[in-house]
Amino acid sequence: MLTHLRLFALATAALAPLASAVGNARVVNNCDAAVYLWSVGAAVSGPYELAAGGGSYAEPFTKDPTTGGRALKVTHSNDGLYTGEPQTIFAYNLDGASVWYDLSDVFGDGFAGHKLVEASAEPSCPSIIWPTGVPPAGSQVKVCTADKDVVLTLCAS
Repeated sequence: MLTHLRLFALATAALAPLASAVGNARVVNNCDAAVYLWSVGAAVSGPYELAAGGGSYAEPFTKDPTTGGRALKVTHSNDGLYTGEPQTIFAYNLDGASVWYDLSDVFGDGFAGHKLVEASAEPSCPSIIWPTGVPPAGSQVKVCTADKDVVLTLCAS
């Protein structure tokens, strides 16, 4: 019995670093008004209110069992996901040790006039920058190591 417990303890200890090896998808609201966020995959959770001037949301990168990816959808009202309000979408897909991420808008550009930055905490990874809050032409999809956070900053300086 002691041998089984010792093996279990060793296995648990060996797996502990793996559990902490995954970064987070984060959204930080530096705008002057609150915004609302939903985490969307096969299921929807939220809305989460991100207070003006630094409110934030974070979730560990996960692979959705049905859709594969997740989308953090941000609107200006607490029912915006369901009313056709403009949505800014930070989508990601965990792929082993890598995370693919992008930024897009649907139903309009809710942050027009405000800079948006989506960047990994790993400095060598590519960032997505919308200087005017409007998506530029071309692909916005980037890939980086999944062990660092990727942060979307609304109303970035």
